[in-house]
Amino acid sequence: VWRYVNQFAAFNHFVNRPRVRYGNRIFSFPINLLTLHQLWGVTTPAEAEARLASVREFHPDPQNLEQWILSQVGREIYETFIKGYTTKQWGRDPSLLPAAIIKRLPIRLTYDDNYYSDRYQGVPIGGYTKMVSNILEDIPVELQTDFLDDREYFGNLADKIIFTGPIDRYFEYSEGVLEYRSLRFERFTYEGDYQGNALVNYADVEVPYTRITEHKHFEFNQQPFSVLTREFPNPWTPDRPPYYPVNDDRNNRIYREYRALAAQEPRVVFGGRLGSYRYYDMHHVIGAALSLAKNLVSGSR
Repeated sequence: VWRYVNQFAAFNHFVNRPRVRYGNRIFSFPINLLTLHQLWGVTTPAEAEARLASVREFHPDPQNLEQWILSQVGREIYETFIKGYTTKQWGRDPSLLPAAIIKRLPIRLTYDDNYYSDRYQGVPIGGYTKMVSNILEDIPVELQTDFLDDREYFGNLADKIIFTGPIDRYFEYSEGVLEYRSLRFERFTYEGDYQGNALVNYADVEVPYTRITEHKHFEFNQQPFSVLTREFPNPWTPDRPPYYPVNDDRNNRIYREYRALAAQEPRVVFGGRLGSYRYYDMHHVIGAALSLAKNLVSGSR
């Protein structure tokens, strides 16, 4: 994946180290030894582990997000960093969400505050728009065009169609509507440096947005002004962009029914976040696309 994307852009050395604001305090994040020092005053991994052991709640077989995180870090950390943010992001109580959502979040007893553990990290110099434009060079692209508005015409243009739109919409919602969460973005400018970091999450449930992004920090720029974005979670409706699949039992059951229908359409391959109803990290979705392309070229799909 790294080799592939570097054909189209040079990447800088940006590493995602978000901060969390809860009340009037700023914490290191994801949860690491500095976070626990800021919260409890512990200074060593042994002290941190002892404190965590004393506050963990016993859930031998966690059935949801709330039970899983309580079994890892206890109630104070859960209520400080997880409960409000998650409730805003998903529009429901964490006890109603699958544990898989929170298992992506690292919990470390070291001072490592890198959100990821990947070998290769960075942001394309000049931005993602430039990189995607380079990928699409000499490839015909139709904008403001909906495949499903004229599926017969577009479906006859090629022997194989890769569909990355919502799989339930492709099948006209015959098995039910899959749930998503949507987002609304509010952009503003600031003269100077607004928050000193690319990302600050807002964990209080009373604050309506989940995070503020200060874009110049992705490229270590020192401009005298900033462009920033507040991110507001929204309920999803068909007129809003679908961002995050809600992978609970009900939705996953409906998705399996759509996958059975998809198996009956050999000319159409469903992929991407919407076509496969999965929350993909960027490198995973690129890897899945490269694997699919290889299989299509070899004739195994």
